[in-house]
Amino acid sequence: MIHPALLNPKSIVVVGGSNDVQKPGGAVLRNLIEGSYQGSLYVTNLKESFVQGIKSFSDPALLPDVDLAIIAIAAKFIPETVELLVAQKNTRGFIILSAGFSEESDAGRLLEQQVVEIINRAGGSLIGPNCIGVLTTAYHGVFTKPIPALDPKGCDFISGSGATAVFIMEAGIPNGLTFSQVFSVGNSAQLGVEEILAHLDETFDPATSSKIKLLYIETISKPQMLLKHASSLIRKGCRVAAIKAGSSEAGSRAASSHTGALASPDVAVDALFRKAGIVRCHGRQDLISVASIFTFPELRGENLAVITHAGGPAVMLTDALSHSGMHVPHIDSPASKELLAQLFPGSSVANPIDFLATGTAQQLGAIIDYTDQKFDEVNGMAVIFGTPGLTPISDVYNLLDQKMRKSVKPVYPILPSVLMASEEVREFVAKGNVFFPDEVVFGNALARVYHTSRPAPVEPDLPGVDLGKIRAIIDNSSDGYITPEAIQGLMDACGIARAGEAVVTMADDAVKSAAMLGFPVVMKVVGPVHKSDVGGVVLNVKNEEMVAREFERMITISETTAILIQPMLSGIELFVGAKFEPTFGHLILCGMGGIFIEVLKDVAAGLSPLTRDESLAMIRSLKSFKIIQGVRGQKGVNEALFADVMIRLSALLSAAPEIVELDFNPLLGSADRVVAVDARICLKKVNG
Repeated sequence: MIHPALLNPKSIVVVGGSNDVQKPGGAVLRNLIEGSYQGSLYVTNLKESFVQGIKSFSDPALLPDVDLAIIAIAAKFIPETVELLVAQKNTRGFIILSAGFSEESDAGRLLEQQVVEIINRAGGSLIGPNCIGVLTTAYHGVFTKPIPALDPKGCDFISGSGATAVFIMEAGIPNGLTFSQVFSVGNSAQLGVEEILAHLDETFDPATSSKIKLLYIETISKPQMLLKHASSLIRKGCRVAAIKAGSSEAGSRAASSHTGALASPDVAVDALFRKAGIVRCHGRQDLISVASIFTFPELRGENLAVITHAGGPAVMLTDALSHSGMHVPHIDSPASKELLAQLFPGSSVANPIDFLATGTAQQLGAIIDYTDQKFDEVNGMAVIFGTPGLTPISDVYNLLDQKMRKSVKPVYPILPSVLMASEEVREFVAKGNVFFPDEVVFGNALARVYHTSRPAPVEPDLPGVDLGKIRAIIDNSSDGYITPEAIQGLMDACGIARAGEAVVTMADDAVKSAAMLGFPVVMKVVGPVHKSDVGGVVLNVKNEEMVAREFERMITISETTAILIQPMLSGIELFVGAKFEPTFGHLILCGMGGIFIEVLKDVAAGLSPLTRDESLAMIRSLKSFKIIQGVRGQKGVNEALFADVMIRLSALLSAAPEIVELDFNPLLGSADRVVAVDARICLKKVNG
């Protein structure tokens, strides 16, 4: 829990307060004063008796007891200052604005650790260092502007970057977006994004707390904490959106398996956000648009009416919605014909509903009423209205404000004339409204919000496994890729169907095993990673002579230790894999198998353990899903059995966390079975 002295201090000292408001210590003091902070306010400054009208103490030792210290002095002086405030002034809340810590040097890192140790011993709370501070309804503890008009029902915003927090507020405020609290965590030496979110979850009050949480994250250091508290807040009725910066593939390390090469750290972030129900955003305007959508009633279906007096923006919005899985349905009914009769000639109500540049406020009102009350095929409406340059439009925006408050279906206002109709837009926002300046950004954001799933269950119901057998195999295996026999045992222990097989090192045994399994068979080398690349896979081996001949050739392939023989099976090639991502846990991936995974890289990822719903959603999100369903007369794959492999893999990973990489590639899928025909499992034991 965060100490109350940080959140609602009865007294604040600005250490390093200044008369120069172009310095952090001066700017934060100015903002506290202008924000009408109601508690006792103190300043320390070595050279001044009064700073901005506040009595200044030359020595912190002369201060009275104080709850919160906002510190803006050189880094090297901060540990001793914090020690004094903790020991002599009962200070338990700290915001360190100063830089010069772990972001700069090893020496700075040691200073930072020293400060954290002092505050931890006292049971205090620290924001920073190297941050812009904290904004709450109790105090304006930041040195930056703008300072939004704080609203308890506005957005709670936690940012790992102070500058980004400023830019997002600066862009969101003119659109009508409001804020409740803003936390800039800087270096996150003690409290990071995850800890602040945990506090918001643990103290959430449905009657008084904000239901919108916005995050800007550069490093997810505690993914399980983020998952737990984001999903908890969403279950309580909140909505959470986040930017995770630093997502390029350049950071992905090379790996030997298909899964390792495909499962980058950013894939883990996507999987985490999806499991938690967080809407992932990819820029400031995107986050602002998603946050703005959160302020509207929840959209109950994917069908939108696009209402406009300008054809081009309507076309672009329709494209954006259609390309992202939403629908702009054709409207043709007796009610639509009634509406058309009330509009000027040349108007259209087919959807988009275009009532022309000469359309009136009265006509817009009629369109919104019909769409809300009579067009059952529509779940919400986007109204695009800027100034056509012909007449004043205050009456249109006034009507739009009224209809938004009364409409049962959500009405999203897209007001592109932020220059020519700036005064009318400001009046619209002043009434407590939020608007969207760009139709395409809005359309993409709305689709992402709508398609973001609810949080997954905290403890999914996993199938039973033979835990004793799994642990015996793992405990008796060495680090690295385990033997085919061990893989067979693990698959049997968790109920994953596999092809019959034999592993042989002698030609005579190969011939006997092939005859026992039944011709035709498949022969594969054991050892090389990419078997096909080295001629290590032979299909449709039809007789004993061919078995003997191929064995003698294949056993000489570099790195080969044995030959695996399996019956020749048919079906659609599928893939399921897993990879351990440090701090996140295991990622499970699925897609088309065989060479297709390398060529198409069409995979879906989820964070283990997976539920049946998560597994099915992953399968259905694949671009190749139509192949899995079956096309051109070819029978498809049993989705339930495909998902069952992923659920059973979740159970295996829970029982054997030492698995760091795993491939079932290919699985052969048909309407009545999904069978693994090749597998690789790599272990890494903590004490191994």
